[in-house]
Amino acid sequence: MTTLTFDSLNPATGEIVGSHPKQTPDAVHEAVGRAQEAAAWWAALGHAERRRRLLDYKAVLAQHLKELAELVHQETGKPVGDATLELVLTLTHLDWAARNAQKVLGRRRVATGMIGLNLAATLEYLPLGVVAVIGPWNYPVFTPMGSIAYALAAGNAIVFKPSELTPGVGVRLAELFAESVPEHPVLQTVTGLGETGAALAADPRVKKVAFTGSTATAKRVMAACAENLTPIVAECGGKDAFIVDDDADLGAAADACLWGAMANAGQTCVGVERVYVVDAVYESFMRELSGRVSKVKAGEQYGPITMPGQVEIIKRHIDDATKAGKVITGGPGSVRAPYVDPVIVEDVPEDSPAVREETFGPTITVRRTRDAQEALSLANASSYGLGGTIFSRNARRATELARLMRSGMTAINSVISFAGVPSLPFGGIDDSGFGRIHGADGLREFARSKAIARQRFALPGMNLTSFNRGPAELERLVRLVTFLHGRRKR
Repeated sequence: MTTLTFDSLNPATGEIVGSHPKQTPDAVHEAVGRAQEAAAWWAALGHAERRRRLLDYKAVLAQHLKELAELVHQETGKPVGDATLELVLTLTHLDWAARNAQKVLGRRRVATGMIGLNLAATLEYLPLGVVAVIGPWNYPVFTPMGSIAYALAAGNAIVFKPSELTPGVGVRLAELFAESVPEHPVLQTVTGLGETGAALAADPRVKKVAFTGSTATAKRVMAACAENLTPIVAECGGKDAFIVDDDADLGAAADACLWGAMANAGQTCVGVERVYVVDAVYESFMRELSGRVSKVKAGEQYGPITMPGQVEIIKRHIDDATKAGKVITGGPGSVRAPYVDPVIVEDVPEDSPAVREETFGPTITVRRTRDAQEALSLANASSYGLGGTIFSRNARRATELARLMRSGMTAINSVISFAGVPSLPFGGIDDSGFGRIHGADGLREFARSKAIARQRFALPGMNLTSFNRGPAELERLVRLVTFLHGRRKR
């Protein structure tokens, strides 16, 4: 039988980067079967041995950093420098996951309380088995490895389905892993289109799915997972807000805002899309922003729109925004596929698609607000809740605004900085999804808690879990509980 293939293309040139098989449901089924066997072996190695091998994998990736960066550049179109930064961040997360898994997940004693005085209790987190990772194209290494690295460190085997736009990167990640772990296919990559990902999510032997993509696609993946009650981690993008308070360093704020909005051609789930500036500094901030954006060029500082279909969404949002608001930079003519030049529009109505829907392009809307509180209210009036940014010199006020922002992560006086801190969890709320990768939460996301209580000795006169229990024992229990818990706090 002839194997069907598909090509990955350089979005900037249209040239073929590589050809890959469209793996069928049968091929996916076989991969999951291999992963089941590999998972048992990998889990049995224990934390110390997995740590050694994952750190070796980190070294292998570092040795191939330039090669991988070039491949990311070819498949996404992003500059090699941006691809290199993505890989460096990946290495820091892989290192953290490997070094901290035992501390976070390993067996530990927990307190039993007075009622359990005769018990010894332990808690640990055990591997799930096979984890399916369905990755995106915008950060084809950093984003899926945020699940892969932590799931591997937790003792699971992985079947990775990369985006059909960046399959070569996914294939190479698995090939390089085999250099450090040659015995079993602990990390496998399957390539293909939607049918391949659907088959993977629907396999009952998969114990968890980590998905990154649109909210609409996440719902379809969840529906497939529901057939087998397979849990899912869903990271579904956002419409992140950037708030500039009246005491902010405006130069730094404008610089961070511009990079957060335009880097990677705006194709960043935690990228800046909405900007709210307090009235007292609005004009000054806009001068700073306008002065800087003139130096940012599509095809130089950032690459093309990787997914061709996204161009129409970006164009629709630009058309909508420019009709309703005031253009500061760019406009409908900024769309020259596959590139989109920077677009900044102010005074766009809050009910506009350009403000409500994820654009995923190098565009931002800017609005003047009375104060930081109004800015926060507008920022929170979104169905998304992934990341966000606060710029203010007042640390206490900035922290309080960050806490009240309805998002999974917030950066203060920086942009997207939380993604570079391996100990911080990453994920959203509402239409941005649920579950967490990165940090201790990310390790526990790919493990199951195991609680054990062992009776060390019998409590005299207090055999409560027996049909031989008498009224006297129950009375003693009531007196004890009343003594421990019956005093009201004033």
